[in-house]
Amino acid sequence: MITFVLSLLALIIGYVAYGKFIEKVFGPDDRPTPALTKADGVDYIVLPGWKIFMIQFLNIAGTGPIFGAIMGAKFGPAAYLWIVLGCIFAGAVHDYLSGMLSMRNDGAGQPELIGRYLGKTTKNVMLVFSVFLLMMVGAVFVYSPALILGKICSDGLTWVYIWCGIIFVYYIIATMLPIDKIIGKIYPLFAISMLFMAVALMAVLFIKWPTLPELYDGISGEGFTTPIFPALFITIACGAISGFHATQTPLMARCVKSEKMGRPMFYGAMITEGLVALIWATISMYFFYGGAAQDLGQPLTLQAPEVVTAVSEGWLGTFGGILALLGVVAAPITSGDTALRSARLIIAEFIHLEQKTIMKRIWICIPLFGATLALLFYNIKNPDGFNVIWSYFGWANQTLAVFTLWAITVYLVRERKPFWVTLLPALFMTVVCSSFIMVSKNAFGLDMTVGYAVGGAALIIAVAWFCGWYRKELKIKD
Repeated sequence: MITFVLSLLALIIGYVAYGKFIEKVFGPDDRPTPALTKADGVDYIVLPGWKIFMIQFLNIAGTGPIFGAIMGAKFGPAAYLWIVLGCIFAGAVHDYLSGMLSMRNDGAGQPELIGRYLGKTTKNVMLVFSVFLLMMVGAVFVYSPALILGKICSDGLTWVYIWCGIIFVYYIIATMLPIDKIIGKIYPLFAISMLFMAVALMAVLFIKWPTLPELYDGISGEGFTTPIFPALFITIACGAISGFHATQTPLMARCVKSEKMGRPMFYGAMITEGLVALIWATISMYFFYGGAAQDLGQPLTLQAPEVVTAVSEGWLGTFGGILALLGVVAAPITSGDTALRSARLIIAEFIHLEQKTIMKRIWICIPLFGATLALLFYNIKNPDGFNVIWSYFGWANQTLAVFTLWAITVYLVRERKPFWVTLLPALFMTVVCSSFIMVSKNAFGLDMTVGYAVGGAALIIAVAWFCGWYRKELKIKD
């Protein structure tokens, strides 16, 4: 628990100190924001700061910081290091700067921003890449909460299917309506569930004060043979850094009244997500390594959703367990609806179709929801569908973060700002993603040695490309 406490403090200090530094790097000012200059009553609407924070937090805090942290905890105390360092120096920086850059570019979506700084070809590739990623999020974030809600109602699959239908209908409505009609009204209620879940489970941890693996015992998990690099950095994404977040920050960049509200909205929301991931990683280490599984009468082979159910019900009782589970359920649902909303806006931006008119929203939503429904059907019918889609999502998600970080780096260089704040995370994640795609069973499935070699080569190529481009950029500036 000592490592857990120190990690909590580190995240808080990181927000106060490094978050303030990153804010100075960007330099927010008093210029009018897109919420004022492009107000349309649908997607560009001024919202109160507290609502923006809640919506942004719930947008990005899907099952990733919960399920990802549970799976990542099997790697041992290394999960603490990645959540803390990744969140402070990579994830929160990525979220804040992508959100602020969107605000400076009239609320532009992630593919549009990448195109402005990395070129038209990259923009087109990222358009397809990001829309497919968002549809995967929509499909996965229908089925995973439906499993939890279905088990609350009954042990059979009937209620799981019913909940899939209810959640999917909700997604359609939330994607179509103005952002303040449903999302702006119900997110505070979901946030209460999420906060209860996090605070209650953390309180139980402090009461129990279990003996857990600490960093001074070693970074790897006991008996866990899977190499930490690169698997850990793909498994724990949303709790450390996630490219999906860059598709969500423009949604709130279109609702912020002043640029000076950006640090708590974007950097702060990511730090809060890191805290949630930290809590679940600690609970999971207690479950896998500290005897909690035995105390709860559960096998160590439980999957992430089952761990959530067992811990919540076992620690908080029936009523508290349901509230905690609702908190966990709220996370994926409130990411799934905004994922599809973001996909609608990305497509509309690409084909230059205004979205104030409801019929023009419908034209985009029909094929979008049809494709998402197909992915959901595959997820349900294939016994391993969730794991397959999640595996592809994990790699695609982090690859999206790589391109976003490189785009922001180009922006910082051109503005003569300290570009190393995104260059270093960009290089690191480039190595992670290039290595992982080589060794992943759902990609090339090659030997780990080959993966490390490809990752090293990617690092050399990326450094050489950047140095060459940087010299040319300086000559242009001069």
